[in-house]
Amino acid sequence: MAQTKHQIEALLAEAGSGGPRHRFGQNFMIDQNLVRLVAEAGNVGRDDLVIEVGPGTGTLTEELLERCDHVVVVEIDRDLASLLRRRFGDRPSFTLIEGDALAGKHELNGELSALLASARRAGRSPKLVANLPYNIASPLVIGMLIEGAQLLAFTVQKEVADRLRAGAGSDAYGPLSVMVQLLSDVEVLRNLPPQAFWPAPKVDSSLVRLTRNDRLGARAAEFGRFVHALFSFRRKTLRRALSQAGHDADAVLAVTGFDGGKRPEVFSPPQILAMYEALPAGGSDR
Repeated sequence: MAQTKHQIEALLAEAGSGGPRHRFGQNFMIDQNLVRLVAEAGNVGRDDLVIEVGPGTGTLTEELLERCDHVVVVEIDRDLASLLRRRFGDRPSFTLIEGDALAGKHELNGELSALLASARRAGRSPKLVANLPYNIASPLVIGMLIEGAQLLAFTVQKEVADRLRAGAGSDAYGPLSVMVQLLSDVEVLRNLPPQAFWPAPKVDSSLVRLTRNDRLGARAAEFGRFVHALFSFRRKTLRRALSQAGHDADAVLAVTGFDGGKRPEVFSPPQILAMYEALPAGGSDR
């Protein structure tokens, strides 16, 4: 059962926490239907390796432990990490990684990265199922996809969900759209009101599912750098953007046949991948 606001307040008091911590992006799910929907969106099976980032007081964790034999949670808040150990530490299906899920702006925590690598070697299909802290959602999603997550089901700000599925030329379209759409199939399952969480955020949220459909492979990290460089000049012409990003614009345009007078933001993810593949050596001309 989802914890009520009163129950969460009691658990936070037990943990010695003064309340939800804004710096960690803490907004707790208090809608039982939402907890169930997030778990169901993950298509969780008993043998899956399920990763939950930002478990908070463990309301979704408890639901996942009922469905799966191996749940790994990542919690940065020391007080909540201690609470989770007391609540679930005696269960063999529960593993806690205490710390930030990110080791840097675009890099996963080393322990989390090693876990994903081990799962891949063992032929397992790791999944992320979480009520994501809003402040780390974008880099975490990209990092998880690059490192082999097969399915991600999560709640996030509606604005971020809009960016994940945005089409070329729209205001929401950017590097996140390009990367996610070349690594997965994107579904926004439903929008969620602020009242589904405590404290209620000032914006609507969305429940999103990403199913792995990787068209980048080992090139993903390098391609990501290319995309970010290109979009840092998104208001310039494509020819100028490529040049200022350090690439031979004439060579790329000759291979792709694209109009160098258009802006980078009007090109679709497959077209941007074609630009990258047109660089000498299939990805870098530096």
